[in-house]
Amino acid sequence: MMLFATNSAYGSSTFEKLAEGGFNRTFLITMRDGFQLVARIPYPVTGPKYYAVASEVATMDFLRLSGLPIPKVYGYSPTSDNVAETEYIFMEFVKGTKLSDIWFDLEEREIESIMRQLVQLEAKMMSVSFPAGGSLYYAEDLERLALKPGIPLKDERFCIGPDMRLPLWFGRRSLLDVDRGPSSTADKSVESTLIGTANKELAYLHEFGQPLLPYRRIRRDNYQYQEQSPSDHIDNLHRYLSIASSFIPKDPSLNVFRIRHPDFQESNIIVSRLPDSSLQVVSVIDWQHAYILPTFLLASIPQRLQNHHDRISQSMTQPSLPENFDELGEAAQSNEEELHRRRLVHYHYIKSTEQFNEVHSAALADPMGVLRNRLFVHAGEPWEAETIDLKVDLIEATKNWEKLTGGGAPCPLVFDDEDVRETMKLDAALTEADDILRAAQNIVGCGEEGWVPLDHYEEAMARSKRLKEDVLAATSSAEERAEVEAHWLFDDRDEEKYM
Repeated sequence: MMLFATNSAYGSSTFEKLAEGGFNRTFLITMRDGFQLVARIPYPVTGPKYYAVASEVATMDFLRLSGLPIPKVYGYSPTSDNVAETEYIFMEFVKGTKLSDIWFDLEEREIESIMRQLVQLEAKMMSVSFPAGGSLYYAEDLERLALKPGIPLKDERFCIGPDMRLPLWFGRRSLLDVDRGPSSTADKSVESTLIGTANKELAYLHEFGQPLLPYRRIRRDNYQYQEQSPSDHIDNLHRYLSIASSFIPKDPSLNVFRIRHPDFQESNIIVSRLPDSSLQVVSVIDWQHAYILPTFLLASIPQRLQNHHDRISQSMTQPSLPENFDELGEAAQSNEEELHRRRLVHYHYIKSTEQFNEVHSAALADPMGVLRNRLFVHAGEPWEAETIDLKVDLIEATKNWEKLTGGGAPCPLVFDDEDVRETMKLDAALTEADDILRAAQNIVGCGEEGWVPLDHYEEAMARSKRLKEDVLAATSSAEERAEVEAHWLFDDRDEEKYM
C-alpha cells in the first residue's frame, strides 16, 4: 500500500508503525526533506468508517480553531475511493512524550500541574455550546451521504450530524436503521438523546437478541452458569423509557450541549519537558467517536483519573502516605505509593475543576447527577447478557424520585420488595466478583480488557497459567473444576455473538 508517491523530492523516505490502537493503525511518515507527519488508517472492522473519519477530522479542526492544542490535519479521506484504497487521516506529528510513558513516575507537584492543565483544556472546550446533540462534521462531508441534513453552526463549514458514541454503532448495531440524531428540533434534542440510546438497544435485541452466558466470566457463577434471556433487559429498557423525560434537570444550564474528549486517558495526552524541568501538555490526540451531549450527561471524572471507590478520595481529604510508611515492607510500600498516586490524581482533578471549570464543577455538584448519568449510560450500553446495572439504577430512581425529577407526577415504576432484595443481593455478589477479577488482573499484569505490552506477553501467560493451576487446586469437586476449566477468566472467547 502506497500513501505517497516516492518519485519526487518530497516523497516518503521512511514509513514506520507508531502504534496499534483499538480502532486504527498509526504510522509515522518521514519525507526526504525531513518533514514528518502521522497517518491514521482504520482497521477493516472499524465502523462506520465514513462517519468515524469525517467526524474526527471536523472535530479536530473545530476545536483547534477554538484554541485547543490539537494536531493539524493535512489531508483525509472518509472513503476508500483513492490511490491508497483505504480511509485515512494525515495529520501533524507532535513531538513529545505520551503521558502514559511517565505516568507512574510523576511527583505530586507534577500531578497537580498536569491535572490543572487538563482541567483548563476541558474548561476551554466546555465553554463552547452547541444547538443540539450529536457529533461534529464538515457540512460538505455530511451532504455527500445524501441523508438528513445536519444542524448548521455559526461557522457554516461545520454542522452537527449523527452521534458517534461507540455504543450506538457497536457490532451489528451499525446495521440498524435507528435514529442517532441530531434532532431536527433543537429544543427536543435533550429528550431525543435520552430516548434514542435505549431505542437503539431495543432495536438490536429485537433483531439479534438471543440467550447468552454473561460476557464477564467472573460473574457467571452468580448466574449458576446459565444463559440469560434478553427479555429482562428489554423490560428494564421499557421502564427506563417510561421515566427518561422526567429526569431531565430543571436547571437549564445543565441541559446546554457541550463537548468533551471521548477517551481522556494518559496515552492520548502528549507532554513536553520545559527548560525549568516542568511538564507542559502540548497536545491531545485521538478524537474518534467524540460526541456532543447535555452538560449533565458529560459531567464526570474521566475514568482513568477517578478513584471513586476509595473512602479518602470520596471525602476529598488531602492525600498523604501513612505515618508508618517507612516501617512497611517493600511490597506494602509499593501498594501504598500506588494508592497515594491514585488519590492525588483524583484530588487534584476535582480541586482544579472547582477552580478553573465552573461549568463542569456545577454539574458535578448536582446530587442526582451521578444517577442520571448511570441511567443514561446503562440504558445505552451493548447488552452482554446482564441487566443488573440498569435495574439497580431504576430501583434507585424510584427511591429518589422527588429529588431526581423535582416533584410533579408520581413515579410510574413499582418494584416488589422481594425483587428489590434479590436484586441488591445479586449486585453485591457481582461487585465482590469484580473485585476478585481486578485482583487477578493485577497478579497477571494485564489491563481491564486483557491487554498487555508485547514484551510482557509471555510472562503474563505464564502467570495466568500458574493462577489457573492454583484455583483448580483449591476446587472441592469435579463439577467445580469443570466450571473453572470451561470459564477461565483469561482464555480466548467467541465475541462475535455479543456484537
